Amino acid sequence: MLLVFYLIFLNLFDFIIYGVDKYKAKNDKWRISEGFLLLTAFFGGSLGAWAGMLIWHHKTRKPKFYITVPVLSVLLIICCALCLYSNYHLTVSEYNVEIGLPEELTIVQISDLHNQSFGIGNSELMRRIEEQSPDMIVVTGDVIDSTHTSYSIALDFFEKASTIAPVYYITGNHEVRLMGSRFNEFLTRLDELGVIYLDDRYIDCGSYIIAGIADISLDDFHAYEAFDDSKPVILLAHEPQYDGLYSSLGADLALTGHYHGGQIIIPGKGGMMSPEFEFFPSIYEGIHDFSGMKLVLSRGLGNSVFPVRINDYPEIVVVKVH
Repeated sequence: MLLVFYLIFLNLFDFIIYGVDKYKAKNDKWRISEGFLLLTAFFGGSLGAWAGMLIWHHKTRKPKFYITVPVLSVLLIICCALCLYSNYHLTVSEYNVEIGLPEELTIVQISDLHNQSFGIGNSELMRRIEEQSPDMIVVTGDVIDSTHTSYSIALDFFEKASTIAPVYYITGNHEVRLMGSRFNEFLTRLDELGVIYLDDRYIDCGSYIIAGIADISLDDFHAYEAFDDSKPVILLAHEPQYDGLYSSLGADLALTGHYHGGQIIIPGKGGMMSPEFEFFPSIYEGIHDFSGMKLVLSRGLGNSVFPVRINDYPEIVVVKVH
């Protein structure tokens, strides 16, 4: 959405300044430089610039405008189409994990939604989740974004998801930034919806244990002791780089997110950057083995500060646990 707002603003700005410059030309006043007019078109305002040229009848006889601006407009349309596809083309990744359960458990993992919507009212996301026939839905942080916060979108997601299967939720780094009275009201509403808030808590489900770690606790975790080997442990956490902590707590399966797939996936090279500004991190998606513990790293669904995914499609993760 940040990118959409940027493009709307810049194209409106370009349309207006072409009109202003036309007015200045007709009244022999100080002009806006041609370099500035072309520069704003180059940085995404070309559609507004082209409209301004046609409506105001301005710069239509100069080749560097009547050739450059339409070409930039076509390139902008192509780039926007590719960005929309990269940011809204939902994919489903399925993994099979053996941890010793007596019956198969289907987990749908949703991570890093960042107030993103797929379809009106997230209808497409809900449809794809329901198709997986999950036994549970786990939300591994950053369902809300701290830079363009919408509690209503997040609540709408939880309300609809909880009608499909039991929902478990732990916080990510964006929720940490929002903690306060308003966030507490949000948690109260989740409790009313039946969402199980699992920050620094665990639940014995009989044949297995499901546990969660709050993102704020990762650097100094003391909420509960390490689990023994009597039951398999499924652990929800936001950040994958704490694999040593998860393993030391006795997790057999850890479900994480946070990395957004590296934001830009370069073929043959991998995800370009982690949120901690590590270039080409060793893991950025998929399932990994750490001394017998399986760690699933979701590419997530939404964006935050960097508003574009490139070759990095939003992902619903399905884990078939045995």
